[in-house]
Amino acid sequence: MVEALPKVALLQIDTSSEGQRLDNFLLRVCKGVPKTHVYRIIRSGEVRINKGRAQVDTRLAVGDVVRIPPIRLTDDAAPEATQQQSGPANTPPREFPILFEDDHLLAIDKPAGVAVHGGSGVNFGVIEQLRRARPQAKFLELVHRLDRDTSGILLIAKRRSALVNLQAQFKARETGKTYLALVKGTWPAKLKVIDLPLHKYLVNGGEDDGERRVKVVAKDDPDGMRSITLVKIAKLYTLPNGEQASLLEVTIKTGRTHQIRVHLAHHGHPIIGDEKYGDFELNKALVKAGMKRMYLHAWQLEFLHPANSQTMTLNSASPF
Repeated sequence: MVEALPKVALLQIDTSSEGQRLDNFLLRVCKGVPKTHVYRIIRSGEVRINKGRAQVDTRLAVGDVVRIPPIRLTDDAAPEATQQQSGPANTPPREFPILFEDDHLLAIDKPAGVAVHGGSGVNFGVIEQLRRARPQAKFLELVHRLDRDTSGILLIAKRRSALVNLQAQFKARETGKTYLALVKGTWPAKLKVIDLPLHKYLVNGGEDDGERRVKVVAKDDPDGMRSITLVKIAKLYTLPNGEQASLLEVTIKTGRTHQIRVHLAHHGHPIIGDEKYGDFELNKALVKAGMKRMYLHAWQLEFLHPANSQTMTLNSASPF
């Protein structure tokens, strides 16, 4: 064994790392440390920001002090395995369908079933594959996330200034995000606004390596985060097994983890193919009929261009 960090390290964040997710920052600075270990020390509370616990998706700000505990790794852990821009050496390079690209940002059409980044049992995702496909790119960072099984519009910043600007828009809820969701049953036309708080928790493993889940909680629950979803019926369907389904246009006013999936399932209309919050028997029957994905798609995204403040409206064609 060799020591990567023989003692506690305290790193102060400067403008070059401003706005970056904590997990991505650690993967960059802790070269050679397995991703599973990086995620484990974050979730166990050993990594601290300004002496407080932090989440893997915590965004770093200038002046933050990140505490990294002593880390050991094996001799055969190659330092280049976690280089930020080139990506792990065993990552296959891949380009994705481009919806928009200029010198500041890239918008791609992410397929369902592809993670946006590696970690938590996933060796690589969209961002690592793009970095391998574009070794000349000096900067490529995810602006936001989509669940692995969700398809559609995903933004990647090509400059640090663009990343900071776009993430500020997302944080301030200045972006417009509309999804398409195919759900079980006939959605009640009068139910247009869902305003229910959500709570994120871990199951099957506890705090260190549990599976992430979300649930609706009471409005006075201190752990609940206010979450607002707008719903509009786009079309009614008959599924291959004869059951009714509704295609919904869903606009989120807050960007909580699994917000759409949990809100719709809470009202008795889970998304078709949702393996966490869905109707498992129905999903099983529909897989046999060829419906093998989760039917949630990031369809439209509105934001201001980070360089010129021009209003941008991007659309991705419905895959279902």
